[in-house]
Amino acid sequence: MLRRHLPTHHVASAGLHALVGQSMDPTACDVLAAHGLDGSSHIARQLNTDMMHSSDLILTMEKAHTREISQIAPQALGRTMLLGKWLGEREIPDPYRQQRPAFEHVYQLIDAAVQAWLPYLGHT
Repeated sequence: MLRRHLPTHHVASAGLHALVGQSMDPTACDVLAAHGLDGSSHIARQLNTDMMHSSDLILTMEKAHTREISQIAPQALGRTMLLGKWLGEREIPDPYRQQRPAFEHVYQLIDAAVQAWLPYLGHT
């Protein structure tokens, strides 16, 4: 979702407990498609220290993710923030294995969080 608004920035995705090599959840793909985004080529990968060292900013969905990153790579803590930071430090739940309404709700949360980040990421 960030890539749509920041085409000149390098935006990557990785998880702390990723199902490495797996495609995006079909429901997530359907929700993205309903909003004009294509998640069909997304393949899950595990976040690693090289990624953390080379990133200017690491956005997490939950405070627990931020804490885990700080344990793995303490030097990345200053560059690690909640995606929902500008929404009152809002955490965004994982809808995995839930029904479509949960995915729609999470899409709306992510969309609002992305919109809130854009002014801080050089989007005009």
